[in-house]
Amino acid sequence: MARIGFIGLGNMGSGMAANLAGKGHDVRAFDLSGEALARAADAGCLAAGDVAEAIEGAEAIVTMLPAGTHVESVYADGVFGRAAPGTLLIDSSTIDVATARRVAEQAQAAGLLAIDAPVSGGIGAANAGTLTFMVGGSGQAFDRAQPILADMGKAVFHVGANGAGQAVKMCNNLVLASTMIATCEAFALAGKLGIDPQAFFDVASVSTAQSWSMNTYTPVPGVGPDSPADHDYQGGFAAALMLKDLRLAAAAATDAGARTPMGDRARELYDAFVEQGQGGSDFSGIIRMFGADHAGA
Repeated sequence: MARIGFIGLGNMGSGMAANLAGKGHDVRAFDLSGEALARAADAGCLAAGDVAEAIEGAEAIVTMLPAGTHVESVYADGVFGRAAPGTLLIDSSTIDVATARRVAEQAQAAGLLAIDAPVSGGIGAANAGTLTFMVGGSGQAFDRAQPILADMGKAVFHVGANGAGQAVKMCNNLVLASTMIATCEAFALAGKLGIDPQAFFDVASVSTAQSWSMNTYTPVPGVGPDSPADHDYQGGFAAALMLKDLRLAAAAATDAGARTPMGDRARELYDAFVEQGQGGSDFSGIIRMFGADHAGA
């Protein structure tokens, strides 16, 4: 088992840190929120007073932070110059590719190993330890990180060099956002045509319309497996976070000279949904924008 410094105990990080502690790791956790620190302590982590205390003696440091600016700040002000040479840095935040690569270069210059390891699965998977990790970094860094990531997830993929994990994450969520919108449109249209949503699901979930959005995360309450739709679109993956990921994808597409018309339209729709004050709702709640009566619109 390893001594791990964990920084960032939000909705995702709290469950991840708890799973590491539950697997027997010595987890020293830090967050600006006293409430988050108390939850971490209850889960078996040692609550640290600051970043320096969290990373003292750590073999690996995991960060789960809101944006690239936070990652750079924590590493520059709290990690570089304090972490022992050879310490493994695992950033599971969802940030832009350029920042991920820049942080990795700075880590290498400081004698540290760094990977970007963003996740897929949402809060439920973070709590259950069933996240999917997509990892960018050297083979050496991945080999060291894999056992730690496996204690927080069900699948760990090495997808390339530093920055590749973030690239795969934003491409994955580009698909997810687009398929969720199409799924919501279809349920709304079916309803307006007098089709019972369960009847539509029964057909679509075993036909060519099947997808994760349709089969596993159905955006209609009372249809399919339990999902945020069954809880008034609370929990799960916030629409504001989906919008953040779509903006990252748009910026990456511009830099790469790629066309993403479906992604662009999805970003516009989620932007409008968030502007309606729905940023904290699960992203499947966007079905309400299509006038679906069975979604409580």
